[in-house]
Amino acid sequence: MDLIDRLLGRKRRTPESGAVTVDLFDEEFLRKLSTLALMSRRAVSGFRRGERRSKKRGSGVEFADHRAYVAGDDIRFLDVGVYQRFGKLLLRLFEVEEDLSIYFLIDTSLSMATQGSAKLNQAVQVAAALAYVGLSGLDRVSVTTLGEKVSGRLPPTRGKQRVFHVLKFLSQIKAEGRTQLAPALKSFIAQNKRRGMAVLLSDLFDPEGFEAGINVLRFNKFDPVVLQLVDERDFDGRLTGDLRLVDIETGDSREVSMTPQVEKKLSLETANRQRAIEKFCASRGVPHFVVDVRKPFDEVVLSVLRAGGLLQ
Repeated sequence: MDLIDRLLGRKRRTPESGAVTVDLFDEEFLRKLSTLALMSRRAVSGFRRGERRSKKRGSGVEFADHRAYVAGDDIRFLDVGVYQRFGKLLLRLFEVEEDLSIYFLIDTSLSMATQGSAKLNQAVQVAAALAYVGLSGLDRVSVTTLGEKVSGRLPPTRGKQRVFHVLKFLSQIKAEGRTQLAPALKSFIAQNKRRGMAVLLSDLFDPEGFEAGINVLRFNKFDPVVLQLVDERDFDGRLTGDLRLVDIETGDSREVSMTPQVEKKLSLETANRQRAIEKFCASRGVPHFVVDVRKPFDEVVLSVLRAGGLLQ
């Protein structure tokens, strides 16, 4: 739960409440995307770019294994060296390279719309930059928005020229409804049979727990990467006195006296929650990055790419 802004219900109810307020078609923003793509390099781990090496066997260029020759096999792949030494007919198998599918999963629940949509704005900018890097590397890129269910979907697309379709989709995103990652991600799984990297951009404020949603991806053979959107203003310590807190997503309310003791407990719970997220992801081999909404998006993207081994 978004303990202060979300609970206090700072909805700023205007016709554009919850909408993306950054201009993804701004000339300077587009220049930064181009620069990030130029700086990115092929990697063997982490956030990998196009034509990754798969576990499939075929007629690629990298030797993988042998198998016994059977009638009808292409004799061009016979290992002559093995036959000369051991008199055995074995075929050389090679690793097939296939495109990497990258799925950007953006939390569009109302908790992402607090503080003037700061978290949502950062999420779409980071997603736009990473998608551009992927498209530049010939990966297949798609975007899905999540709340209580799948609320929007940009089908997989490929090619650098498709970036403007991605930007148009991202610019039209609007936050609404509640956070229910697990059922929403189950719907995502049902719609996408081709496995790949699933980049989840969320503040992880799920009343049912963030773990279930991440496990949906893990158990269905996707490779999850968690980008956790964080805004320190979610826990504004300047609030004092008797307050009526209202959950921005559910409308539930509670009377609270904000004393120094309560504030200290809030800080402790916040720290414990963050440690739990980091421990969960680390113990399951899920890359996890804290994305501060105050940082320039390109700095965030560079840190993610470097940590993933894409940049040297």
